[in-house]
Amino acid sequence: MRRWTGPVLLGLAVAALTAWAAVAAIPYAMMGAAIERLGKGGVNRMSHGNLATPERQPVVRPSPDLAYSSCPFDLSAGPLAIEVVPVPGRYSSLSIFDAATDVVFVRNDVEAKGAPYRIIVARAGQAVPAGAPVVRTSHDRGIALIRLLLRDPAEIGEVDALRRRSFCQPVTKLK
Repeated sequence: MRRWTGPVLLGLAVAALTAWAAVAAIPYAMMGAAIERLGKGGVNRMSHGNLATPERQPVVRPSPDLAYSSCPFDLSAGPLAIEVVPVPGRYSSLSIFDAATDVVFVRNDVEAKGAPYRIIVARAGQAVPAGAPVVRTSHDRGIALIRLLLRDPAEIGEVDALRRRSFCQPVTKLK
């Protein structure tokens, strides 16, 4: 019986270590895939997607009554500015997810009182414009996601130009 104790304990240790490594790696792998999928328009640039259909689902289980705008970001070269212009009379929200899929910031149109707002996303130690609201993240990469609720998917045409006024760009490009 003693001959099996060592291999069994080793097997359990390897299984536990493998499980821990998988749980630790899965969020980063998922976010990497999301950045790849949503980053077709480029990193540190806002893409305003078409409405989801059964044939076109850029994210898992998108809502057909939400218009999504996304900005996959990389802060390795410096901070990122995100400007959100709410569409009057429509609920919208900005959520920022880091590379580990953690939500590091959320603001909706009600909290913003329907007014446009700008935030700066930066790593610790990165210089930001004085007086700017700053969201600090511990990861270089992530995704900023704007969701705009539509009363009817057919109204996307009338609100599309307004939602496209929201953007993201490196702070160095701000005027």
